[in-house]
Amino acid sequence: MNATAPLATAPMLSLRAETAADLMTPNPVSVRENATLREAIGLLIDRGYSAAPVIDDAGRPVGVLSRTDVLVHDREHVEHLAPTPEYYNRDELTTDENESLREGFQVERVDPTRVRDVMTPAVFSVSPEASAARVVSDMLSLKVHRLFVVDTDGVLVGVISALDVLRCLQP
Repeated sequence: MNATAPLATAPMLSLRAETAADLMTPNPVSVRENATLREAIGLLIDRGYSAAPVIDDAGRPVGVLSRTDVLVHDREHVEHLAPTPEYYNRDELTTDENESLREGFQVERVDPTRVRDVMTPAVFSVSPEASAARVVSDMLSLKVHRLFVVDTDGVLVGVISALDVLRCLQP
């Protein structure tokens, strides 16, 4: 029979932050709402992000684009391609600027979907002066992984992720 030693009582954790500004990652990488979905996917993959804030032309958050949003779009987006002709006339093979295409070119169908069409349009935000306790409370009650931090003009100045909160925990 294996005897197990009683687990030592774990020390209480405390949050080493007083305000949202203490928790946030400043100047977050964001995506413009009119960017193509392909551009946004490249950003998420290249940076290793699971999501990014979506901003308007004034820098105000209008939503969030997550990998889940992209997967849902991909699952729901069905495109039926037109039959491909067996041949092309050489004069049909030009760019928008009427330049001829070289031998061995490939034609790619580009998805015109914009980030604004796929993003989650909900914006949960706090001011930089909001208490760290409120940040944690809001994240728990809203069941979100991140909150945006906006200034008095509503411009995005930071993002607080669950990982940011965990980084500020200390025994």
